[in-house]
Amino acid sequence: MSTPGDIVVIGLGGDGRGDDAAGLEVVRRLRGSVPPSVVLVESAADPAQLVEAWTGARLTVVIDAVSSGAPPGAVHRPAGVEGGPSWHGSSHSFGLADAVELGRALGRLPARLVVIGIEGADFTIGAPITPPVLSAIDALARELEQRFRQESA
Repeated sequence: MSTPGDIVVIGLGGDGRGDDAAGLEVVRRLRGSVPPSVVLVESAADPAQLVEAWTGARLTVVIDAVSSGAPPGAVHRPAGVEGGPSWHGSSHSFGLADAVELGRALGRLPARLVVIGIEGADFTIGAPITPPVLSAIDALARELEQRFRQESA
């Protein structure tokens, strides 16, 4: 559970399924490069784990791979996502949607919830992360690192 005032970044995904690991990889790239007030979580989208991780946070950013037909590596920041997910292109959207509903029922939603999707291309078991998705992972990690460092300055 986070402490009030924390920023929580949750990477959703599964290793060993190609681009499905995009959210996990963003979190891994942030380790050691963001202020200690930023809590980093890797998750397979278990609703109870998500609620526990973001409880008390002032900002929670959830990152996941999506499949919407956009070009691989596209970064989605859907309008209306803050406060709850509004698209279901993620292989973990049900877990995230369930977590939002559980958090709402328990009064344990973060003050602000932002969901970011990275468009995947290959979700095959054993596949590596594709180059366009690796590029998006690196760019998003750099963007978030810069944002969190500025906020803590």
